[in-house]
Amino acid sequence: MTAQVKPPRSLFVNFPMGNNFGEPFNADQQTAILSRALELFEEVEIGGVLEDWSDSWPTPVEYFTGRSGTAA
Repeated sequence: MTAQVKPPRSLFVNFPMGNNFGEPFNADQQTAILSRALELFEEVEIGGVLEDWSDSWPTPVEYFTGRSGTAA
């Protein structure tokens, strides 16, 4: 979605929804993500830059599909 909106600069963090700045209570990780996002303000001179955050979420993520595990 970010690529379609085309903001001047963006840091894509591929974490579960609601965790855009990292794991809860992980201040070091949250600070690192925010710092990198703010660094883009000074580094990016041409609009449309979309950088991927290199770290991945530390545990497997299970998304709710709207279906229960039992047959009806």
